[in-house]
Amino acid sequence: MVIDRQAPQTDFETLRTLVLERRNSLPKRLAQVARFALDRPDEIALGTVAEIAHHAGVQPSTLVRFAQALGFSGFSDLQQVFRLRLRDRWPDYKERLAQLQRGGDGRSGPAGLLDGFIETSVTSLMQLRESVREAELEQAVATLAAAETIYLLGQRRAFPIASYLAYAFGKLGIRAVLLDNVGAMLAEQAACAGPRDALLAISFTPYTPSTVEGATAVAQRGTPVVAITDSAFSPLAPIAAVWLEVAEADRGAFRSLAATLCLAMTLAVALGERRQTS
Repeated sequence: MVIDRQAPQTDFETLRTLVLERRNSLPKRLAQVARFALDRPDEIALGTVAEIAHHAGVQPSTLVRFAQALGFSGFSDLQQVFRLRLRDRWPDYKERLAQLQRGGDGRSGPAGLLDGFIETSVTSLMQLRESVREAELEQAVATLAAAETIYLLGQRRAFPIASYLAYAFGKLGIRAVLLDNVGAMLAEQAACAGPRDALLAISFTPYTPSTVEGATAVAQRGTPVVAITDSAFSPLAPIAAVWLEVAEADRGAFRSLAATLCLAMTLAVALGERRQTS
């Protein structure tokens, strides 16, 4: 393991960039911590070493080694960067959630479920506002706008987003092909995608194999890929010309799709406007 002796990165965005640059050179366990840290930064900020190590599936000493590999003297110094991010990023977020919870009447049954899923959707949307950067969004729209045909790929829980985009693009007069994998014909459906087209691929952990394999095959033929996914460690991120991060909140084991649909609507309308003015 090579330890960085440079001054520690005290800004979260700079630290995030550094981790992404080194993700392929980190030892297996440190890479596991890196992924956990970028996927669940709030837990890094608020958890104890024992709790974080347990949830990340590593030994507490691995957290110390990870911090030292990035130039910090110990894990507490690294954790401070995540705490500063939380303070700056969500100055009144917890209070908003508290107000939302106080606004409920404690009902159970379907009404209680509705309250819970509304709260989850609000959380997802607030996180989306922070996770998608303007430059990346602009690049995604520009990539799609330059395509002759946009191929849309999303399976399992991502399929509703891909099918919505097929509907929206059709209404906007944008040529698009939905790769629905009916009859296990995904490879044949995507066979015509080339460098003058674009693929919009959507997948979230645990990442549907057919989506990853299909997107990889299309990318290898020179087709630009725009990905909507939930982590810098997603298998879609390395093959994408640009990827947009959406980390949906969950209620129990049920993840929201509110933020992903919001982003899909944004891409559709922005692309419609771009095509209209070009």
